[in-house]
Amino acid sequence: MLETVLSEEQREILARERHALRELEAVVERGDGARTTRETLENALASLDELFLLVVVGEFNSGKSTFLNAFLGSRVLEEGVTPTTSRIHRITYGAESTRTVGSDGVEILTEPVGFLRQVHLVDTPGTNALDREHEALTQEFIPKADLVLFVTSADRPFTESERAFLSEIREWGKKLVLVINKLDFLVSDEDRWKVHDFVRDSAQRLLDLEPEIHLISARKALEGKLEDNAMLLAESRFHDLERYITHVLDETERVRLKLMSPVGIGRRIAGQTLKTVEGRLEVLSADIRALESIDTQLALYQEDLRSAFRFRLADVDNELLAFEKRGVEFFDDTLRLTRAFDLMNKDRVRAEFERKVVGETPKRLEEKVHEVIDWMVSAEIEQWQDVSAQIERRRQSHAARSPGSEGEVLGELGRFDYNRKELLDSVGRAARGSIDSFDQGSEAKRLAEGVQSAIAGTAIVEAGALGLGTLFTALATTQIMDVTGILAASALAVVGFFILPARKRKAKKDLRDKIIALRSDLMDGLTSQFDREVERSATRIQESILPYTRFVRSEGQTLRDLQAGLKDLDGRFQRLETEIQAL
Repeated sequence: MLETVLSEEQREILARERHALRELEAVVERGDGARTTRETLENALASLDELFLLVVVGEFNSGKSTFLNAFLGSRVLEEGVTPTTSRIHRITYGAESTRTVGSDGVEILTEPVGFLRQVHLVDTPGTNALDREHEALTQEFIPKADLVLFVTSADRPFTESERAFLSEIREWGKKLVLVINKLDFLVSDEDRWKVHDFVRDSAQRLLDLEPEIHLISARKALEGKLEDNAMLLAESRFHDLERYITHVLDETERVRLKLMSPVGIGRRIAGQTLKTVEGRLEVLSADIRALESIDTQLALYQEDLRSAFRFRLADVDNELLAFEKRGVEFFDDTLRLTRAFDLMNKDRVRAEFERKVVGETPKRLEEKVHEVIDWMVSAEIEQWQDVSAQIERRRQSHAARSPGSEGEVLGELGRFDYNRKELLDSVGRAARGSIDSFDQGSEAKRLAEGVQSAIAGTAIVEAGALGLGTLFTALATTQIMDVTGILAASALAVVGFFILPARKRKAKKDLRDKIIALRSDLMDGLTSQFDREVERSATRIQESILPYTRFVRSEGQTLRDLQAGLKDLDGRFQRLETEIQAL
């Protein structure tokens, strides 16, 4: 309908306006938009095909119904000192007066008034009526308006509630006309100008707005029309407002305001949605910082463990150095001509080697290794507790969040809030469960078996059920005593004044070589198993928070895309606004 009276330039603007509104609708949908927000956009699109809509609002008893009756020239609407308008009335053109109630509860009135062929009028319940549903209906209908006439009473102009409601209207970018009714209450022209200037100055100061202002008496205007009394009509000062509405709002101005109205809606919803999206990004930025903090903690945790492990491994290495020293001393004492016959008894030499060289080394090594294991297990559970505490802080932060104005646009408990709460709760439960189920004894036993297997695998010895100490004894006596060949039967065949010292030197060298190999095997086994356990520990913690990490990253990207799209749309609406104002 609108397109039939548009110029080529106006049709092009209309097309871009529709496109921007549909894109905004899609963005709001992607952002889990509230049903009311989507409906507002749908209504804005639909309004472009409807007649010009002039909505009359104000507090109850301000004289809205009397004003409309005066404008129509008959008592179409009920008047009174109590909230008489219980529902929204939409007044349209018809050959005769009729009343019907639509499915949305809006009462539709038809009146044979020529002005209604181009403009529909809407009367709303008072915004401060005791029935809060009336006020909700009024505020819901404001976005549909192309022009808003706000009626205030001269005996109590610009009340606090009126200012708040006017601010709400202003945020929708609506064209606003202020009507100061009940001129009868003001006796002198001086009082009238004082009220006029007060309303004007208040609007400028509080709303950054310079609206059209008309001071009238709707009661006198209605009586003047009904009684055909020119004096009453003149006293009502209704003619100027009537002329403004019927003549100033010519076809060009109506088209401009009709095009401007959805742009105001688009800008408001885009701005509100952008604010909500940026609020969510701010929440996510705290989540990201928490996750980065956890990553940093885990990196430091691994670094600190490896650093501390090297110092703790020094205790193990000292035991092996002492073992090497005793081995050298053993060969110095044993490989002598005076003990030639003793060397013939392999079992005796082996037993002496185990007693003097091996001695308590396996036990002390096992104790040192278990100290390292206990330390590592304690470090892991401490790290679990730190991560759990961070997740709990984020969960409490979520619980303390206030939805603010988000309920207006994306819903008080939208997908974002719900998913984030669920993930924080589940991750928190998983972390607490891991701590509660963490059996330090079992974990230490598993780690010790892993160390034994790693050393046994390195030394190519079957571990079986051997403990670390027994395993070390087997490695020491096998790799050192047998490989040196000291106990071989051929040893005595080469015993001599010159040969035995050479054999001793070789035995000591072989001892050192084999102890170096043994130390290497043991250290490599411990280190490799320890590194695997450090990685495993960090991976377990990372995997426990992986759903939360994925959500934060995925939602962050989605919100950044929405943010960019909304900023682009807001820019387009601003350009459309400038072009429409220039029409």
